[in-house]
Parts: sequence; C-alpha cells; structure tokens
Amino acid sequence: MPQKANILLVDDRDDNLTALEAVLTSLDQNLVRASSGEAALKALLEDDFAVILLDVMMPGMDGFETAAHIKQREKTKDIPIIFLTGAGLDRHQVFRGYASRSIDYLTKPFDPWVLRSKVEVFVELHHTKQQLRDQARVLQRDMEEQSGASAPSVVDQLVTRVTEVGGALGRLREQGVGDSDPRAAQAVRELDDSLGRLRTLVEALRGPEE
Repeated sequence: MPQKANILLVDDRDDNLTALEAVLTSLDQNLVRASSGEAALKALLEDDFAVILLDVMMPGMDGFETAAHIKQREKTKDIPIIFLTGAGLDRHQVFRGYASRSIDYLTKPFDPWVLRSKVEVFVELHHTKQQLRDQARVLQRDMEEQSGASAPSVVDQLVTRVTEVGGALGRLREQGVGDSDPRAAQAVRELDDSLGRLRTLVEALRGPEE
C-alpha cells in the first residue's frame, strides 16, 4: 500500500474547510488545514503535499500572493494548485501570472464530484512519482551493496521495477486519468516519456540478447 498523500486545504473560513473535508474524506488521505496563506506556507515547510486547494479571497495574504510564494520555492514550485474562486471572478484573473499546467481552478459553488475527481488524479500522480523515487533509491542502494557482484543481477531488478511502474501508469489510463483534465493528461504523458527513456537505458545496460 502506498503511503497516504498529504492534501493541503487553505481557507480562512472553518465552514469551508469542513465542507472540503466532507468531500475528500472518502479518498482516505491526510487532509491538512490552513486558515491563512501564512499558515499554508508554514505547513509546506514541514511536509510534502500532493495537491493544494487554495481559496482566492482571503484577508491578508490572498490566494494569488500565496501561490506566488509557493511557485518561487524550489521545494514546492511543482505542487499542483487548485484555486477555489468566487463566481464573479474572471477565469483570466486566476491564470494571470500563473501560466503553468500545475494550476487549475474551480468556481464556487463547485460540484463535489468534480472536486473529488480532480484531487484524486493528482493523488494518483503523486503516488506514481513517489514510487519512481523510492525505486530509484532502492536501486542505488542495491548497486552499492552489490558493487562486487555481476551487473546483470542489478539490471534484472531494474527491469522488474520499470515494469511495475509501467503497470501503474497503465492503470491510471484505464481509470480515465486526464480524459477531462488536460493538465493531468500532460502530467501522465511526461511520466510516460520519462519511463520510456528509462526503458531505453535499461535495454542498453542489458546489452544484446545471447
């Protein structure tokens, strides 16, 4: 079982945070509250997050300013953000200055099913990326431990792990990830491209079949 992902919920109103938790609790992930932009930035220093749900209209540091700080930090710049906006806010305002595939938006009152589906996509992508990172660390450890062993044993392990990650990506496609969200589809394609390059490297390490 993959480790539970952290989902950051940012809103200055407790009732809005409670409503978000009610929608997302069925995902069985860690839901972390932040009642201000400052609190959100502090939480991001302490933990890694799969996705951020960020209210635009907040007193003090609003959603736009908070997002700007998030995107300026190397550690957090690639975390997907879903802006939660009021009905009177123009879509182009939301994307002004944030021309990034890692930013999305939903207009209040939002459809709970749509919100849950968007968050679930980003959680699945987070788990897949984490699996890649974990397997890379395991491979590095194995190569260090087997520095005196024959190379094929390490390569065979890499082949197995590449196959496992490929299977995880295949399951994401079967679930329709990205069918209605171009940003999620782009993220899946990038993971697929990275996996393809890794497969090419593995084949080169294996050498010609005897």
